[in-house]
Amino acid sequence: MVAAQPREIPMTNAKSRRKRASRANDSETTAANGVKPTTARKAGQLKSIAKPGAHQRPRLTLQPSTRRASKKANIIAMLRAPGGATIEAMARAATWQPHSVRGFLAGVVRKKLGLTLVSANGANGRVYRIIDSAASAAA
Repeated sequence: MVAAQPREIPMTNAKSRRKRASRANDSETTAANGVKPTTARKAGQLKSIAKPGAHQRPRLTLQPSTRRASKKANIIAMLRAPGGATIEAMARAATWQPHSVRGFLAGVVRKKLGLTLVSANGANGRVYRIIDSAASAAA
């Protein structure tokens, strides 16, 4: 006896297909209406983008002639004074901690600016001063 072979069942396609969602800028809609949607740049509305809106403040054309003094500039001015300045005085003037003042003296004044910083014991404690390199070279 011959064994019966199983019958192949062909794969069939789905009987119903999903309908496409209609869109306003669809090519079928465009062809039906005869009007193609455009963007703001194509329509020439770019000019309205350049104007400041009601929520924006207009920029002032006058620039201030002097800068506001910074903490660093104040400390350097104190160091350039003939009497010099102590770490406590510089910390109070800049509202910094004493270790921040020491770091500023080492990192900015000496290394970045390349200024000659001299310290000496005074009546109120150690006093720091900046001496001009031209004056020290002449002496």
